[in-house]
Amino acid sequence: MAGILFIISAPSGSGKSTLVNGVRGLVQGLEFSVSYTTRAPRGSEQDGVEYHFIEKATFEAMIAADEFLEYATVFGDNYYGTAMSALEDARKHGHDLLLDIDVQGALQVMERVPEAVSIFILPPSPTILEMRLRNRSQAEGMTDDGVIARRLAQARNELEMLGRYKYAIVNDQLDIATNEMKAIVLKERGEPDGNEATAASCLTQRHSERLDVALSQFDVVQ
Repeated sequence: MAGILFIISAPSGSGKSTLVNGVRGLVQGLEFSVSYTTRAPRGSEQDGVEYHFIEKATFEAMIAADEFLEYATVFGDNYYGTAMSALEDARKHGHDLLLDIDVQGALQVMERVPEAVSIFILPPSPTILEMRLRNRSQAEGMTDDGVIARRLAQARNELEMLGRYKYAIVNDQLDIATNEMKAIVLKERGEPDGNEATAASCLTQRHSERLDVALSQFDVVQ
């Protein structure tokens, strides 16, 4: 069944992009939505690859024309948004769409597209998340302890909304997390491959042991 919208959310530094790219290499017919943003490119980011980088005035004109499936401001500075045309184009090509958005945007999409499949990816602990954030910041040449602290605090706030998502994946081991997301996609498509139990174990309401351990590390109770 083509045209499924998969909402993917995760705290910054959770390894979401690596995980999503791995799944796309294993499952055919998955398009990745490239969001729009008004922030400047970082490091080696390219326009049209990681994001469509546009001016604030252009973004606001798109808002006025109701061209976004969702949009949000992050840290009160920059806009991020997903054009409705991304889902329409995926459906025209008989593909499903992976939508990488933060919790604020995800909740908007859940309201507008209630049949969407929501997946939350979380790191196993604050310590590992901080390490990943520092490594990424150093690679981008812009280490800032204040930004890292702010992102750690934001991660805890986002985890409080985990119960709004259908599935949760703990990205502690990339191969396991990749297999879990693949199983979820195939299950939602109605393409059984023998991993239905794997997908079911990731249901947020199941509260798997791995999920509960990770949440406890962040002092989050669901």
